[in-house]
Amino acid sequence: MGRHRHMLDLIGLFFSAFLAATLIPFSSEAVMVTLYATSAREAWVLWAVASFANTLGAVVNWALGRWCLHWQERRWFPFSAADMDKANHWFARYGLWSLLLSWMPVIGDPITFAAGFLKVRFGVFLGLAFLAKAGRYLVVIFLAQGIFQGER
Repeated sequence: MGRHRHMLDLIGLFFSAFLAATLIPFSSEAVMVTLYATSAREAWVLWAVASFANTLGAVVNWALGRWCLHWQERRWFPFSAADMDKANHWFARYGLWSLLLSWMPVIGDPITFAAGFLKVRFGVFLGLAFLAKAGRYLVVIFLAQGIFQGER
């Protein structure tokens, strides 16, 4: 039962980190910290699962931005023309390095979407997005270790 429970925990972390990186509002940090505090799972395993899943979610945003622009006139399209103009301006001003902010709540998901419709090369996008997302989860793990240091 213990091994089965650990696998379910990791699957839950994977999906929470994946959803948190898509255009769906969600947060995965609380899930990661809870799993760190309550399971015997190694911190690096939690970091790896969350980093991979969150980067995969960003790839979904990039792909949506890259291939879904022909629907931009529809009411359900997630970004207005003004939002897309802002993204164009942001990238024109700060360049590819703005992808290092893709870890941030609220602005991170639109940045990864914008990278797709602005046709940022996939390899460059993937590298910068992974650095940003993995860096954020590294900080979360270090903070959790500081909080729960005596309890493990």
